[in-house]
Amino acid sequence: MLPRSVVRLPPLPTVRDLVKLYRLTAIKQLSQNFLMDERITDRLVRAAGNIRGHHVCEVGPGPGSITRSILKKQPQHLLVVEKDPRFLPSLELLKETCKDISNMHIEIGDIMNFNLEKGLEGIVKRDWDYATPPLHLIGNLPFHVSTHLIIRWLQAISEKSSAWSYGRTPMTLTFQKEVGERIVAPMGHKQRCRLSVMCQFWCNVEYKFTIPGTAFVPKPDVDVAVVTLTPLRVPLIDMPFHMVEKVLRTVFHMRQKYCRKGIGRLFPKCVNDELTQKLLVLAEINPTAKSFELSNEDFVRICYAYKMLCDENPGLAEFDHRMPKVLRPDYEENFYSTWQASAVS
Repeated sequence: MLPRSVVRLPPLPTVRDLVKLYRLTAIKQLSQNFLMDERITDRLVRAAGNIRGHHVCEVGPGPGSITRSILKKQPQHLLVVEKDPRFLPSLELLKETCKDISNMHIEIGDIMNFNLEKGLEGIVKRDWDYATPPLHLIGNLPFHVSTHLIIRWLQAISEKSSAWSYGRTPMTLTFQKEVGERIVAPMGHKQRCRLSVMCQFWCNVEYKFTIPGTAFVPKPDVDVAVVTLTPLRVPLIDMPFHMVEKVLRTVFHMRQKYCRKGIGRLFPKCVNDELTQKLLVLAEINPTAKSFELSNEDFVRICYAYKMLCDENPGLAEFDHRMPKVLRPDYEENFYSTWQASAVS
């Protein structure tokens, strides 16, 4: 007997049959890989927790294999956002067949540009300090956009905008196994990087399980990780997102060298030695530690120390080691003259 939280869907062609019927071949440029095994899609949806009677947004449903597993859990409303219009017929079939189970809405569009706050309009908003809202993001993300998309969503979490204007909306997502390992990597782990610290600054992250590449059609060259990210009630840092991202990106740029090398790239050459040493002292950081050997708390102190130095030195926040070389001489000359003047005064 099936548990009450799961229902049998009305008779439907298998996903494999639909793929053949509509001649749905995967497009390599869109990183499309179809997950056909229902046991795995059911397990992926279970990793999201209880979604019965809740609102769910599925990213990139494709022909609808994960969509079926979501519908079996009886959400109140299911929004699917799919970029490829070729999948519309199979999704429309699923919508029509399951209309007595859940209210399903299909949007053909790019999730990178889709307004989630508007798409989820009508959901009751919960206070950030309250329990997570009855809203979930679930998706088998295309490999080529997954990191860029999660960074964009972390910014939305930090600003409590988009899907996070409704509260601490949790996510259950797939990534390349290596990327999933980076997201959860602790201090000292070989995969620890900018993405690790950023995700852990704003979310509780859990690596749920690995899906073998053989479960996908066509088979990707890598295995796939299922990861959940639940926004923290109180993030580890309270600073403008763009500044935090800049600091972490810069420090991890020289991952295998002493962290003082990466930290030094936050400052113009004309004041590099002095401000690097000052930041290390303010943040109480061992200059010979490597970036992946630093804890989240170490990076919090580095970010706050950098902000303090930016507040003390007008124009410093505008410096980026990636700025075009032709712009650097004028910037450094202006900054150094301002810096010297403030030092004299």
